Amino acid sequence: MRKLFRAAVFASLLFIWVGTSAQQKKFEWKEAIEDGYTYRYVSNDPTQARFYKLKNGLTVILSPSKKQPRIQTYIATKAGSKTDPKDHTGLAHYLEHMLFKGTDKFGTLDWSEEKPLLAKIDALYEQYNSTSDEQKRKAIYRQIDSVSGEAAKFAIPNEYDKLMSNMGSEGTNAFTSFEQTVYIEDIPNNVVDKYLAVQAERFRSPVLRLFHTELEAVYEEKNIGLDNDGRKAVEAMFEAIFPNNNYGKQTVIGTVEHLKNPSLRAIRDYYDTYYVPNNMGVIMSGDFEPAEMIQKIERAFSYMKPKEVPAYTFDREKVIEQPIIREVKGPNAEFLFLGFRFPGAASEDAQMLNLMANILTNGSAGMIDLDLVKSQKLLGAGAFPYVLKDYSMLILQGNPSQGQSLEDVRNLLLAELTKLRNGEFSDELITSIINNERKEQISRNESYKSRAEELMSAFTSDLDWAKELGYTDRLSKLTKKDVVEFANKYLNDRNYVVVYKRQGLDTAVVKVEKPAITPITVNRDSQSEFLKAVNALPEQAIQPVWLDYDKEVLKGKLGDIDVLSVQNKDNTLFSLSYQYPIGKWDNKLLALAVDYFEFLGTKDKSSEDFSKSFYRLASDFSVSAGNEESRISISGLDEHFDQTVLLIQDLLRNCVVDEVAFQAYLSRLKKSRSNAKENKGSIMEGLRAYAKYGPQNPFNYTFSDAELDQLKAADLVKILHDLVNTKHTILYYGPREVNQLLTTLPKLKLDKGSYVDVRRGAGFKELATTENSVLFAHYDMKQAEVFWFRNSELYQATNTPVISLFNNYFGGGMGSIVFQTIRESKALAYSTYAYYGQPQKKENHYIVGAYIGTQTDKFNEAIAGMNELLNELPESPLALETAKVSLMKSLASERITNAGILNSYIGAKRLGNETDIRKSVYEQAPKLDYADLKAFHNKELSNKPYVYCIVGDQESLTAEQLNKMGKVQKLTLQEIFGY
Repeated sequence: MRKLFRAAVFASLLFIWVGTSAQQKKFEWKEAIEDGYTYRYVSNDPTQARFYKLKNGLTVILSPSKKQPRIQTYIATKAGSKTDPKDHTGLAHYLEHMLFKGTDKFGTLDWSEEKPLLAKIDALYEQYNSTSDEQKRKAIYRQIDSVSGEAAKFAIPNEYDKLMSNMGSEGTNAFTSFEQTVYIEDIPNNVVDKYLAVQAERFRSPVLRLFHTELEAVYEEKNIGLDNDGRKAVEAMFEAIFPNNNYGKQTVIGTVEHLKNPSLRAIRDYYDTYYVPNNMGVIMSGDFEPAEMIQKIERAFSYMKPKEVPAYTFDREKVIEQPIIREVKGPNAEFLFLGFRFPGAASEDAQMLNLMANILTNGSAGMIDLDLVKSQKLLGAGAFPYVLKDYSMLILQGNPSQGQSLEDVRNLLLAELTKLRNGEFSDELITSIINNERKEQISRNESYKSRAEELMSAFTSDLDWAKELGYTDRLSKLTKKDVVEFANKYLNDRNYVVVYKRQGLDTAVVKVEKPAITPITVNRDSQSEFLKAVNALPEQAIQPVWLDYDKEVLKGKLGDIDVLSVQNKDNTLFSLSYQYPIGKWDNKLLALAVDYFEFLGTKDKSSEDFSKSFYRLASDFSVSAGNEESRISISGLDEHFDQTVLLIQDLLRNCVVDEVAFQAYLSRLKKSRSNAKENKGSIMEGLRAYAKYGPQNPFNYTFSDAELDQLKAADLVKILHDLVNTKHTILYYGPREVNQLLTTLPKLKLDKGSYVDVRRGAGFKELATTENSVLFAHYDMKQAEVFWFRNSELYQATNTPVISLFNNYFGGGMGSIVFQTIRESKALAYSTYAYYGQPQKKENHYIVGAYIGTQTDKFNEAIAGMNELLNELPESPLALETAKVSLMKSLASERITNAGILNSYIGAKRLGNETDIRKSVYEQAPKLDYADLKAFHNKELSNKPYVYCIVGDQESLTAEQLNKMGKVQKLTLQEIFGY
């Protein structure tokens, strides 16, 4: 999906910019040869991407970027849920999970012993799959469980993750979508040989071991989806709008019936069909030489043999002539989706769709932005393109305000489309959108990660990269008339699907019932010969680079205002913030004032005028109120820096009360607060605040509805005006040197009077966790979510090395002790983690946090499993060594750059650190051993009291279960939220 952005440029400059750009740049395919390898590239490509096609058909796309010694990698297959067999939906997603389990060379202790047991499991699953009698099925599954337990004795769970952790890889993951399955790693650039050795082996001949525990994780993922109102609404939309295509016929995770009847043979058949080199791509962006990298990749993957890939065929969708209506129910607040069908990704119309979506919604000056959001006619609304190979969609989302029905929301959205078809939008909007995209291209090209993602998406969607690069230039030739004709061609008041997400009990939801699983052996300290061989491959050490705050953060004075500056030497982007030592804890009106500010104008310009003006300047602005600090921030292009500063200062100094906007804001605020009570994530956030601070806490430090009704708009505007005259710090990242900045930046405070006195509030005191207790909140859901919380010691910088290593070892990833035990061995949760959390300020305490999301029928086991780990730290020399190596390599290859330098400096100052704390971790962590981690665990985690924050269905969790854990307090939503 093409990203949406807030930005624009003055109309008088825009046409010059577009015209000049179009004359200077042509994006054309060309061909070149280096070191015997032919590659294609696109002229004027800012990513400098090279497109290779190896002899076996494997596509390789390489985009060098020297800013950080790391490489973002994707290995992508052009196959996903769309090509699942109709009798085995969810299969591509299963396979994605299983490609982390290893081969006959890694992930196994003894392949000769493991292989016959896996063959027996294969046969049992086929028998299970073809049996309908429930008693016989249970008996077969008991056999599967028994044989799987024997086979697991020869398996090494998560050895893939250990291999990658030993390289210092980050972001190890994968995802499956409709027509792509993608495997992700972000590696230091000195471990390329190791990375390619592992990936080549991974895809050579994957072994489907530990299947029944991984199947349990997929069951959990499916059940999480059944609790997710947004996912249910999206699936209903796809089913209605694509009745003839597998976009609508099949879901990514699959049906409950197919999940209950898996076939390992079908999974292998799918792998053999689609995981072939002519259907796959290796995409990399980062610090490397393309000519060297392509040779390495060919050596690694030349063994792969091409094979004809069956084409996906489908019946064309019929034209929608009358609205198609679907409804889904769930506990979350109501919303709706409107969907319109468009041609697929490769068509010119798909690119026009992106433009049209931006005209409707761009986060600042789109039609929906101004007409429905800025004017507060809806609680929230937007229009988004969803582009796929066969078809695309325009999806409009709307959230009702107080007293509105979903039908009211639909009518307001349809009215915006009528305006679009009638051309009732600004002539300059198209040009502004185009230049907004040009600015965003600069930002995207800064990041090696963003480059790789864009190239990967183009590959899996079969997009022409030259056309993608020329997107904005082609759009610059379009007129308002073209957009209007396009809108009239595809949008009317009848050819849509509407999905109403209403509140209520979804009686149709049937969770995936899971067979009992006996915990398996995890062989935590075992390793294959393959792993040893990969670890032994040579690599040239990367020298770490630490920040020297005195050199890299330049300081100056604008009058008596401190200015902290980092120069952007790469491009023309800037960001500037006014930072205030006051937050919501000091004045709970501040958060309301900040939100209200979005809807204000001055005597001379309306709020809508300001939105358009910022948009014309290709600039963003935001105002945020934190607990103890607040910021007013702007960003954009340096050529419009001066105008952007003057604009935000004008708005802040001269904003005036808008009573109509104020009453609309209060109404929307009440609705938003009501919606939060229906969101399980918000409820859990409230429980955690209650655990940390007690009944009066930052989360419920707010106004009742009756108190809101007594508020005056003038009080909020006064707070905003006071910010102009409040002592602050200026933070700047951009092309200007600090001396130039100080001579060109106008002061925010114009008069010579004294500053507004900053009155600090009483704040909130973190409570000592003295006894086991339970904070419970009811929510209608299939799962139960549990968060263990404990306030620990005050911050000490000297603890950072042991904490960093402990978190890596204990609960920080898929190779950690917690994940291996809770998910891999016991199959108790899809998501689980634990950590010892650092505070933001030296006056605050560390916290112990742990999480499990589990089915209620496994609740007791899950609680016991995590408690066991919190009380007794398992010893694993191999896991400890892996955690050390991973930590050291990540630190050595990490580069804090751009505005991140300022954020690092400010974070260090809050903690009382004068230097980059990463240096201490890098020097001290290698000296630590298990005894150090054990001592830390005993001191901070073991046999300590915890607050169990639980969100779940009170009908599914008994009082006896909860009472065993500690003193139970069932909190009302009023107690949690404060209103």
